[in-house]
Amino acid sequence: MNGKVYIVGAGPGDVGLLTVKGLKCLQRADVVVYDFHLNAQVLNYISHDAEFIYAGKRGGQHDMTQDRINQTLVEKAKEGKIICRLKGGDPFVFGRGGEEAEVLVDEGIEFEVIPGISSSVAAAAYAGIPLTHRAYSSSFAVVPGYEDVTKKESSIDWARLATGVGTIVFLMTVKNIEQVCKKLTENGRKADTPVAVVRWGTRADQTTLVGNLTTITDLVKENEIKPPAVMIVGDVVKLREKLKWIEHKPLFGHRVLVTREHSSGFELLEELGAEIVEFHTIQIVPPDDWSELDAAIDKIDTYNWLIFTSVNGVKFFFRRLRERDRDIRDLKGVKICAVGSKTAKIISAYGINVDLVPQQFNAEGLIEAFTVGRDKPDLQGMKILLPRAEIARETFPEKIRKLGGEIDVFTAYKTVKPEVHGKRMKRFLKAGKISIATFTSASTFNNFIDIMGDDSLDLLKDVTIAAIGPVTAQAIENAGLTVSIMPGRATVDDMVEEIKNWGFHNKTRENRS
Repeated sequence: MNGKVYIVGAGPGDVGLLTVKGLKCLQRADVVVYDFHLNAQVLNYISHDAEFIYAGKRGGQHDMTQDRINQTLVEKAKEGKIICRLKGGDPFVFGRGGEEAEVLVDEGIEFEVIPGISSSVAAAAYAGIPLTHRAYSSSFAVVPGYEDVTKKESSIDWARLATGVGTIVFLMTVKNIEQVCKKLTENGRKADTPVAVVRWGTRADQTTLVGNLTTITDLVKENEIKPPAVMIVGDVVKLREKLKWIEHKPLFGHRVLVTREHSSGFELLEELGAEIVEFHTIQIVPPDDWSELDAAIDKIDTYNWLIFTSVNGVKFFFRRLRERDRDIRDLKGVKICAVGSKTAKIISAYGINVDLVPQQFNAEGLIEAFTVGRDKPDLQGMKILLPRAEIARETFPEKIRKLGGEIDVFTAYKTVKPEVHGKRMKRFLKAGKISIATFTSASTFNNFIDIMGDDSLDLLKDVTIAAIGPVTAQAIENAGLTVSIMPGRATVDDMVEEIKNWGFHNKTRENRS
């Protein structure tokens, strides 16, 4: 039996603008055929092994011709696979989605179209320009701007378009902008009609120029605006100065690199205008050998304290507890300590009360929590189980043993360097597209340097670096780089708060200048 093809619009660039239905399709696809003009971060939402086929389609230079794309969709569908044909914007707005759908019909292959948000609408909205407004325009048209306007027979009725529509949106028009402006004025549009050109609309490097039909061409040349860009013609452009909402956000224009496996916790930065770029430099996996932790689980009732220093430690411990045919009832009488509010929260989700959360979320905070209030820091008779990462600081275990306590430190999980290549990330760094790099452990930094290769330190020299705590900062500074952002407590929430403060400070300084 044939498979099925979903022709999906990925939106204009901001991954948050991908529709829920499009996301569901992406997550269940066997094959993803995707274009250049979409945010590749959307591919991170695929949690299983899928085949990725890059179709290119960048500024007229195609890695695959349209005929070859059509053929690929047919071939993969006839193999019985679910294909997600992922296109920037909306597939039926100058996206050749209709042509691809025709081929599928001719081949008897089932398909479905999942609309996306077109850049014609989104770029204007993110620039603070409503396409319609009762005081300025009650109609709009979307027109391709790449057509050779000098040819005798044009598919565009310039006479009607120039004066018959309130707002005109031109897509892919940078190369022809001078001729387009000329055609409009020649056909009756006033020369002083406001015009905006929005490059990379909805992305971190969104740039907006405002002029009129007489001046916009020179402005585009002076500012070296290249595709992709959207041109908006009409009186609604006058509203931009009042409505340019996203540019007031403190982190607008910033791309934040997240190097850990999951970017949860960094969402606030997106609310503040930043674009999150995930590049995982560590992967969390089970240990090679469970024997030590298994032995501890089998005698869990002999421990006074069970300490969790991370969310991963909690998840892997309880997963193994279940695999050993045990459950939370076996923890009766064992006190629970959680390092960090998020760790405590996930423990509570298992229906277990947390007895102790240190004020400092590190080894020093743990030591203080277990010794404060004692006349003598004597831990004789105390038995502690600490399931944690394979590689971690020994400060706390050593201190407990010195004070007479007994502590078993066993591996519940380990971090490994994933099999990834850094070509795209190198391009981003070389082009100055990353402004903040975050590292949540020494491993995330060291693996990043290893993946990037010989010029890794040079690539980061102009990037603001945020470290989650002093151990991570030390690893970064030992490599010769400067840490500019570090929270007082070693949590993602606190690091995000410091990045937010950094953004507000820089925004204020920018406004003053």
